Amino acid sequence: MEWPAYLDEYEKLVIRMNTPKVVIDNAVCPTATLVKVTSRSSAFVRFFCGSNGNRQQVDSASRKHGVLLEAIHVLTDLNLSVKKAYISYDGRWFMDVFHVTDQFGNKLTDDSVISYLEQSLDTGNPEINRSHRCEGLTPLELTGTDRPGLLSEVFAVLADLQCDVVEATVWTHNGRVACILFLKDQLSGSHLDDAQKIHRIESRLRHVLKGDHGVRSGKTAVTSMAVAHPDSRLHQLMLADRDYERGPSAPVSSTFVSVQNWDERGYSVVNVQCRDRPKLLFDIVWTLTDMQYVVFHGTIDTDGDSAHQEFYIRHKNGSPIDSEAERHRVIQCLQAAIERRASEGTRLELCIEDRPGLLSDVTRTFRENGLLVTRAEASTKGDMASDVFYVTDAAGQAAEPKAIEAVRLRIGFDHLKVKEEQRPRFCRKESTDREASLGGVGTGLFYLGSLVRRNLYNLGLIKSCS
Repeated sequence: MEWPAYLDEYEKLVIRMNTPKVVIDNAVCPTATLVKVTSRSSAFVRFFCGSNGNRQQVDSASRKHGVLLEAIHVLTDLNLSVKKAYISYDGRWFMDVFHVTDQFGNKLTDDSVISYLEQSLDTGNPEINRSHRCEGLTPLELTGTDRPGLLSEVFAVLADLQCDVVEATVWTHNGRVACILFLKDQLSGSHLDDAQKIHRIESRLRHVLKGDHGVRSGKTAVTSMAVAHPDSRLHQLMLADRDYERGPSAPVSSTFVSVQNWDERGYSVVNVQCRDRPKLLFDIVWTLTDMQYVVFHGTIDTDGDSAHQEFYIRHKNGSPIDSEAERHRVIQCLQAAIERRASEGTRLELCIEDRPGLLSDVTRTFRENGLLVTRAEASTKGDMASDVFYVTDAAGQAAEPKAIEAVRLRIGFDHLKVKEEQRPRFCRKESTDREASLGGVGTGLFYLGSLVRRNLYNLGLIKSCS
């Protein structure tokens, strides 16, 4: 590692002490690859060089905070599934251990993936590893009230204004929609730099998204801000749009989240039980991080398609959750973060030669056949478009097979394929009843020493956890 000339030996030592050590092991677990990230945080303040060359200060809790989320970022970007995980942090030393598989449930055997993991996690400045696939494009952010045909109208406006959508991610939840689109000018093939054209785009899309004209009406913005991780930004957009608020007629969430305080130890204990899915851990930890909480200890376990995650958290200032209103908001925000990506409907995969207005034509075909897009991811590689859509009928129920076949006939059976049928979210009344029955004592609330000993036992570092 090359050091800036102005750093003295003490600062180099502090940086070495705070740089994570990464171990990737395929021998410990027969069914998953173990990824272990450890570091001893200095008791003193850590110095590092900011982007402007000035020295900045970060306390060890903030440093640990960033390392955990960055590790999960890296695993998520590689589409790895976390089957088990153990998180321990005592203020000076931390160990994060992940048992991961690839998207097919196998251990990691690709040397290039393993090497990328090691290089990405074993660095003092993880942001340098983030690939910006959308450099040279113009990000466009949209939020508004979801309705049948909305996505078709958005893409039709962009096609009419000669804007090509190169990348797109669309989430819907609780009657709200959020999109991040990466655009290029159809004529120049580069980012949008015409201020008048940008104003027309925003004005017309604002009209499409106008919704109920109230405080939650549509918003659109062409932004110059780099979007390094679209999923994080989508969470922020939907959180700011208050998609976690449920009306009186909204179905009860099937995701169980409880939050209780452990006053003796000064922690708040977050317990999550829900259906397992890819990127679940990222969505939960990102939400806690964005809400300014530090995860000190945690366990993640999966059993079939069920996931159980437990976290011991504090505010960045060291205090636990201190009010019933705050506890309720944490529960709401975590439930929303889990449900945003838990897509309903039939998964359709489109692979076809790209052309101007493609997304407008495809989504219009969905609309004409009574299909509602609940989530979408679109990308363009070279001359080919590779898109994924989750669709239901207009009422949010399972799409009729006849409607799916009609769409495929119109677009092309070889280009649009049905990959899997998603189970609908089910309403579980006992989720709220169960929380109320706890009476302030969480089922996951047990002596912290047992948690740590169990983690060490699972890691093979001690012989018994009894």
